[in-house]
Amino acid sequence: MPETGVPRPDGGADDAALLVALRHELRRRILRELFEADQPVSPRRLAEILREPLSNVSYHVRVLDDHGAVELVDTKPVRGSMQHFYTPAVEAPWALAVLGLDPDQGDDGPPPAEVGP
Repeated sequence: MPETGVPRPDGGADDAALLVALRHELRRRILRELFEADQPVSPRRLAEILREPLSNVSYHVRVLDDHGAVELVDTKPVRGSMQHFYTPAVEAPWALAVLGLDPDQGDDGPPPAEVGP
């Protein structure tokens, strides 16, 4: 029986769902690419960028979607099928750190230094 995430009411994923979503290296690579993109990205484009088979990328994007780690934001008919476009939905600081992303993106400078006694 496949594991499924439990999306939160705000649309994000809970910690257990994120753990499952981040378990696979290709899913982490997909999420990093989505965060770096300045617009929604399709699995076909992700497959080109990551140099992975489209079938593998599509499968892992579906897993990410099932666990609330990405959000489907647009569809477009292309040559008789429907192309899907996704953006990342990961907001948990620990998950961003796992992805190697700064959880405080947009901060102006380094974190404050700790002051000892």
